[in-house]
Amino acid sequence: MSAASPITSLYVHVPFCAQKCEYCAFYSEASSGELINRYVAALIRELEMVAPDLKPKTIFFGGGTPSILNLKQWEMVLKAMERLHLLGAEEFTIESNPATVSADKGKLLRDFGVNRISMGVQSLDEALLDRLGRIHSREMVFKSFDILRRAGFDNINLDLMFAIPTQTMAIWQATLNEAMAMQSEHLSSYEVIYEDDTPLFEQLQAGEFSVDENLACEMYEELIAAATNAGFQQYEIANFARDLRAGAPTTETRNQTGIPGLACRHNVNYWRGGSYHGLGPSATGYVRGVRTKNWANTQLYCDQLEKGRRAIEASEELSPLRRAGEIAAFGLRMNAGWPFADFQQVTGFDLRQEWSAEMQQLEARGWGKMTADRFQLTRLGLRFADAAAEMFLR
Repeated sequence: MSAASPITSLYVHVPFCAQKCEYCAFYSEASSGELINRYVAALIRELEMVAPDLKPKTIFFGGGTPSILNLKQWEMVLKAMERLHLLGAEEFTIESNPATVSADKGKLLRDFGVNRISMGVQSLDEALLDRLGRIHSREMVFKSFDILRRAGFDNINLDLMFAIPTQTMAIWQATLNEAMAMQSEHLSSYEVIYEDDTPLFEQLQAGEFSVDENLACEMYEELIAAATNAGFQQYEIANFARDLRAGAPTTETRNQTGIPGLACRHNVNYWRGGSYHGLGPSATGYVRGVRTKNWANTQLYCDQLEKGRRAIEASEELSPLRRAGEIAAFGLRMNAGWPFADFQQVTGFDLRQEWSAEMQQLEARGWGKMTADRFQLTRLGLRFADAAAEMFLR
């Protein structure tokens, strides 16, 4: 990418939540209106600083809970983006919690060109929602989904979790059946990860429950089967999308890449090694070979921007080989794997030369398969993608 062409992906981190979930290790905080106002002003300053280098095709507001911002705060952010010519992205996603969706907010977001909502459902079992420390109920999920549909959103993702402590296969199947019946365009589903510094990890350490690896594997298989039966296509370990919207003309169908039409383009850009600006506390960015990380502290983030400078804690320039290894590792999370020609175009390296031993090892294990034009993980390999990915890092 030449220095002259602007970056086409923007990620914005909104670090606030109504309360912290039991499993969450992301930088987020339960917070007051005053700090949120200060954050909004700081974010607008950061947007002003990077706007000259941005022409977004994809925008993603993640969190935290971006939908926790009130109407006035959202209006300030969106009007600033309009003034900076940052609107009009082909895909503009906002993560939301079912407890913080309203018809007014839905209309405002839609009016400013937001066209995709990712809803953090996690479970449709009331007891498990409590177990996870979520603030929404089952009922709110269905209600919020209807509100978003009425506001004109025809691209909605539902986020689910499996292998939650005390979750049985029957509970998981019931959640899957209800989620499929909602007819969303996209589905993301992650296994619970026990990360240090989370209440869930402490409970595990204290022996309050144990992890059943076999059950987790069976739940993952159940997820793939249910999603496939409901017309979704898996395109990444945890992500499933439809090829087209209900009633859409068939021209919107999948191209030759094996990526369905309604896949999250923003995430595909990550997995394919693309550049993106990352704004907000704790956000990482990757721009022309340099990775940056903002301070994971909202006060400090605001302080820096109020002084007129970016709130970057660290930046590093990756060597081309190290970066290529990362891109290989990320891209293998996708079902389509890495077409050799694409990989060479993105990184300048030939996967078959630099990583032939690793690919042979994965083939021998039954985790990978090589064809004339690409290398990809098998269904079993995708289950252990993190271990497979590590082999490509340099």
